[in-house]
Amino acid sequence: MNVWSYAQYALFLAIVIALVWPAGAYLARVFAAERTLLDPLLRPIERLIYRAAGVDAREEMSWQQYAVSFVLFSAGGTLLLYALLRLQPGLHPADPAFAPVPLAPDLAMNTAISFATTTTWQAYGGETTMSYWSQMVGLAAQNFLAGAAGLAVGMAFIRGLARQVSGTVGNFWVDLTRATLWVLLPIALIGALVLVWQGVPANFSPYQPVALLQPLQNAEGQAVTQQIIPQGPVAALELIKNLGTNGGGFFNVNAAHPYENPTPLTNLIELLAIVVLPAGLTATFGRMVGNQRHGWLLLAVMVTLFVAGLAICDWAEQAGNPRVAALGVDILPGGHSGGNMEGKETRFGIGGSVLAAITTSNGATGSYNSMHASYTPIGGAVALVNMLLGELVFGGLGTGIYSIILVALIGLFIGGLMVGRTPEYLGKQITVPEIKLVALATTIAPLTVLLLSALAIATPWGRGALYDPQVAYTSIFNPGPHGFTEVFYAYASAFANNGQNFASLGANNPFYNITLALAMMVGRFGLAIPALALAGLFAQQRRKPASIGALPLDTPLFALLTLGTILLVSALNYIPMLALGPLIEHLLMVGVAN
Repeated sequence: MNVWSYAQYALFLAIVIALVWPAGAYLARVFAAERTLLDPLLRPIERLIYRAAGVDAREEMSWQQYAVSFVLFSAGGTLLLYALLRLQPGLHPADPAFAPVPLAPDLAMNTAISFATTTTWQAYGGETTMSYWSQMVGLAAQNFLAGAAGLAVGMAFIRGLARQVSGTVGNFWVDLTRATLWVLLPIALIGALVLVWQGVPANFSPYQPVALLQPLQNAEGQAVTQQIIPQGPVAALELIKNLGTNGGGFFNVNAAHPYENPTPLTNLIELLAIVVLPAGLTATFGRMVGNQRHGWLLLAVMVTLFVAGLAICDWAEQAGNPRVAALGVDILPGGHSGGNMEGKETRFGIGGSVLAAITTSNGATGSYNSMHASYTPIGGAVALVNMLLGELVFGGLGTGIYSIILVALIGLFIGGLMVGRTPEYLGKQITVPEIKLVALATTIAPLTVLLLSALAIATPWGRGALYDPQVAYTSIFNPGPHGFTEVFYAYASAFANNGQNFASLGANNPFYNITLALAMMVGRFGLAIPALALAGLFAQQRRKPASIGALPLDTPLFALLTLGTILLVSALNYIPMLALGPLIEHLLMVGVAN
């Protein structure tokens, strides 16, 4: 038991819950075009953008028009970023960092789709692959725009449920502009300055060679006498990657790098940036649909699942590996286990690492500060399960709110069948068209993740990525359950638009670059489009007074029904895969299996 870790967890959750109402109220005002303190500065810029883009801010869209705009905007961003990466450094300004080369076509495609879908899966090393120009103009721009697009879809979904007898859900271009100007830009600017104060670099300096105190030998047996210290505009990218629930790191090891995340305070700030806005959308939702208690109940469901994952992962990592403990090498004074510190930074310890693992895996932001492949099997499984739940515990920016409501609608539909009544939600009936869309959004995740994982495991192209780079590219390094988990984890992460990986999977090859990009696109558009369609159907209905047989949406019974549906659907879909991976690995670790 680590009291300081528990205190850290409690403080983090207390801050998040305290910020839910002000964040939610602010988002509601921004997207309702109500007055805010930033209006005198931002209104003229907004009008200028509309005039230049030919957008009529008063013209609203049907859900079909909104979805088409969202897809076209994402496709445009993908193509521009792909061109930028392929032309690196040809058309770029002189870069003081190093001499980058153009990315291979499959890697550029994967990276462009990754950032345009807020996945930011990184099959490359940022500091050794990307120029400053690519990082700032390409990747950081997509962190803003893709995050704003996701928030816009989330707000359109809320509008659809809040409106009645309406054929529109808002204007995508207006929502995109307001999400960028009023939400992401000011918070990212202030947050970046705080990170600079804490020691995160913000420069365009050349990489710095530093002499080593003692020469080392590289893999070829050559003497190495200096280390190259990367520089760059790190602070400018760090806050927005978390705020936009993107997660792509400036450096290869992401937030574990001391330049991205130097202190416990920066760790707290970056984790809050991931969670606060998605959590605040529960208050926005409650306010806009006129049922604030229901919004708080959705938040309670999220927090319950978050705390459960936090407790299990903390227990697993504090207990450590019994085989290592048997050697007597991780025992602290007093006879207590030192826990599993493999792959973790000492400046964060187990508590700060576990908190980040649970936050990033729930928040659709793969901004990890420790290597999850080095966690115990149960600890790593918690992060995997969080992604498999489907972005409904806080989730991505905009995606979390519609993900949890989609699952809640399944519970309501089942509950309605039990009592022989047409289920209702917010005074509107869940009929055949609505439940078909919910079923589509629910089944698309297991179909995509399970089929692609099976394809990778069953083919030499997929298995060839489980390698030891010190031996040979094609040598199987993790052929057992851990290797299976690496593959499964990759596709779960890609579909959840999370982007974190399970370490030693050599995913930079055509097979993984293509199949993971496919999973990213399905995870982004395969959920957002049905959610918009559902919002359109609900917007057309007239809200009716709750009937005597309707299940109240602000009671513990509804919370239990939602929790039960989440756990049941996830278990039915993924228990066999978890049994083949982390569960059997745990049994091997404790000596039950051999």
